[in-house]
Amino acid sequence: MTDTSAENSHVTGKYASVHAGFVPKHREYYENPARYYVDPFRIAGNLYYIGDRQVCSHLIDTGEGLIMFDSGFPHSAHLLVQAIWQLGFDPKDIRYLIHSHGHFDHFGAWLEFRTLYGCQIVMSRVDHERISANPALALMEYSPTPYARIIEPDILLDDGSRIELGNTSIECKLAPGHTEGTMAFFFDIKDEGRSYRVGYFGGIGFLSLYRDYLKKYGIERDMQQTMNQTVRNLRREHVDITIGNHPDHNDTLGKRAQMIENPDENPFIDSETWPRMLDGIDRRLAECQEQGW
Repeated sequence: MTDTSAENSHVTGKYASVHAGFVPKHREYYENPARYYVDPFRIAGNLYYIGDRQVCSHLIDTGEGLIMFDSGFPHSAHLLVQAIWQLGFDPKDIRYLIHSHGHFDHFGAWLEFRTLYGCQIVMSRVDHERISANPALALMEYSPTPYARIIEPDILLDDGSRIELGNTSIECKLAPGHTEGTMAFFFDIKDEGRSYRVGYFGGIGFLSLYRDYLKKYGIERDMQQTMNQTVRNLRREHVDITIGNHPDHNDTLGKRAQMIENPDENPFIDSETWPRMLDGIDRRLAECQEQGW
């Protein structure tokens, strides 16, 4: 793995501590990702979790093919393929692989899936343009795979775009903050005769909101203020089931443990999770602004 300590010696402040700790924090995952495998499971209806303990991926069975959200880290494609097979699906049936934003830990295995299974690679137009012009914004310096390629999408999403397949229609909304082209997705599923609205906010991490980060990567836009506006916009959405970008964003694994312990209850069906998540973002934004991060 490339040693970036010298080239990043000028990085200071809150971002510096997060930056310095990223690779050590992920070392075990980089060396042996299989230890982070999670048995895949049905969240509700035709929606499934296929991610690991580090990063989320989800699968929708539309009846006319599969839609997948996010392809994880570049070195963990085998975990996703195993999860899909374990659920009884065939990855060759993936029609769309939709990516939440332009960071390597969410689009990492895109090329393997397109090469092996011929699926359409999808991401926002804004993030595609940003990382095409400045590949450093994809944060490949953190990648465990030095030869991983920047994503090359087949379909570009704009605010208000839709992806439709079989019984599923996904509304795609621009939700900038974590990156300038982060997307939020909304769609309906049915479970035991009832309809539920699923919401996926595609990036709530704060690494890329710190002012030193913005300075390092030449981003002039005030992304904290941008995130603040995005949160206000997303509060208008009613969401019954919130799915996460990383497992800790919505306690994915904790909720799975609850499902196993009490199969008669589904903790993922909770309309309070979405506003609670947005409240947490607001609190962190206030802390950042108070501390000058």
